[in-house]
Amino acid sequence: MHVHPGHKVGLVGANGSGKSSLFALVRGELHADAGDVYMPPRWVLSHVAQETPALAQPALEFVIDGDEELRTIEREISGTDHSSMPDVVCPPSGVRLAELHARYDEIGGYQARSRAQTLLGGLGFSEPDQSRPVSEFSGGWRMRLNLARALMCRADLLLLDEPTNHLDLDAVLWLEDWVRAFPGAVILITHDREFLDAVVKTIVHVENRALVSYAGNYSAFETQRAERLAQQQSAYEKQQLAIAHLEAFITRFRAKATKARQAQSRIRALEKLERIAAAHVDSPFSFEFRAAPGERPRQLFRVEEAAMGYGAGPVLTDVEWSVLPGDAIGLLGPNGAGKSTLLKTIVGNLPLLSGKIHRAQGLRIGYFAQHQVDQLRLDETPLWHLEKLAPSEREQVFRDFLGGFDIRGDQVTQKVASFSGGEKARLALALIVWQRPNLLLLDEPTNHLDIEMREALAQALTDFEGGLVVVAHDRALLSAATDQWLLVADGTVQPFDGDLDDYKQWAKEYHAKSGGRSAAGGGREISRKEERRAEAQERQRQAGLRKPFEKRIAAIEGEMEPLTREAAQVEGWLASEEAYGEGNRERLQETLRRRGEIAARLATLEEDWLWIQAELEKAMK
Repeated sequence: MHVHPGHKVGLVGANGSGKSSLFALVRGELHADAGDVYMPPRWVLSHVAQETPALAQPALEFVIDGDEELRTIEREISGTDHSSMPDVVCPPSGVRLAELHARYDEIGGYQARSRAQTLLGGLGFSEPDQSRPVSEFSGGWRMRLNLARALMCRADLLLLDEPTNHLDLDAVLWLEDWVRAFPGAVILITHDREFLDAVVKTIVHVENRALVSYAGNYSAFETQRAERLAQQQSAYEKQQLAIAHLEAFITRFRAKATKARQAQSRIRALEKLERIAAAHVDSPFSFEFRAAPGERPRQLFRVEEAAMGYGAGPVLTDVEWSVLPGDAIGLLGPNGAGKSTLLKTIVGNLPLLSGKIHRAQGLRIGYFAQHQVDQLRLDETPLWHLEKLAPSEREQVFRDFLGGFDIRGDQVTQKVASFSGGEKARLALALIVWQRPNLLLLDEPTNHLDIEMREALAQALTDFEGGLVVVAHDRALLSAATDQWLLVADGTVQPFDGDLDDYKQWAKEYHAKSGGRSAAGGGREISRKEERRAEAQERQRQAGLRKPFEKRIAAIEGEMEPLTREAAQVEGWLASEEAYGEGNRERLQETLRRRGEIAARLATLEEDWLWIQAELEKAMK
């Protein structure tokens, strides 16, 4: 594995394959059993610390400490850079002072505070947050501080191990742009395939205790690896045929004196043969959301004129929202705007401050929150957790079910305390799936899940027949599992007309106007609130105008689709020799008549479709 200046490398592989150990080797925390690790002597390396002490130091100063050379120069200029006697003030000489100020200017020391503020703002910290002591932040926000501190370092090589965990979508989008523009080299471990696709130019795959390099991003890696595995499987099958031929010859002629020498020659050839392994690409995950028992509600829930929030006051107001079976909704919006508050209120963990919520009879909610893993009993086993849900079920049924989440064998009887973060997350999801919900509320379900599990989850959600509402920073999951968006911002919940690229642009403009984000949700100016409410009312007015037109257009398209398929089948048959055989004269006449009917009806429908579209455009104007 070679990493050059400015090189962006994605390190991928199954959990436990050794990716983090490789990082420890590069950092010098592990020593190689064989071979060498070479680092240019002047290179500066930066990585994200996994622990943050509860410091009284302000967040901004903590992040600036990431630039060690800058802090060293500042201490020497002030005359306090003495490790043995730190309290002794000894100002440098005039010449040395000039050299220090020149170097300070060269490394951007006078812009360092602004650079740190930009990093903190991009990762979700408002200006007031930046002055708060590190000790006041929760664990997730301290991890963001560690990330900002690592980015502050003017490194030649940056090691990022799962940097998108604990980030919201807005922060992930910002970090993606930052890493792409970073002039140094980056080695990145992440299960976020969209992030990998946008940032890296090389993928290094850790597999069978070896590193295999692929040119391109993650999507290119998947294509190349599939081709390599196909070639490997083909070579394996050919080798198996050759081995079978050799073994058959040896078995047949080993005992014959005239053929014994040839048989021994083939035995030696078989022993020296370098065996090709069979290619295995099967996912260890296989599960689905089973249909909920009982009748299917027409509407899962409806919220009317609702205010949601906590004792200090509403976070969301005037919420009008309903979810039907089959709806697949992604919640977008800045951190602290109220996405989690909205889900907690629907579940019933937070009471409404005002308004009404109507839940369907027979509603079964599956709720995965960011803290859901913490609800597991660490002193109990996966089997125990399932037995609590279904005491009369057989153990083998539980084992088969857990196997779909790659919790197998002795692991089902191990205490959850021994599980990794990803294994705990999979168990928490398994418990939700077992309960057969008809409404899924998922708040950052992909934290700690690897790429294969994320893809399995996305597939299961795509096939889910109930209602789905999801908050996630994984864009691949959002794109695959949802088909409509709601924007939670400035105290409102409104439809978002666009895709994730449109949202990225919206987020940039929003944060530029609001001057940063707040870890605590922050306040907002009344004038801006009224402006957003007016915009929301205008969107609702336009939606009301569009609805009857769109309903008629959908009905026309619904009639056109089967007619178009039938027309294709008719034309296919008429183009065949069979259509003009002696025994098909009556069928030919009937088919020609039917072709005319279909063409006439399609022409009428197309004319109606164009007219309604024109009327819709006129109404919008």
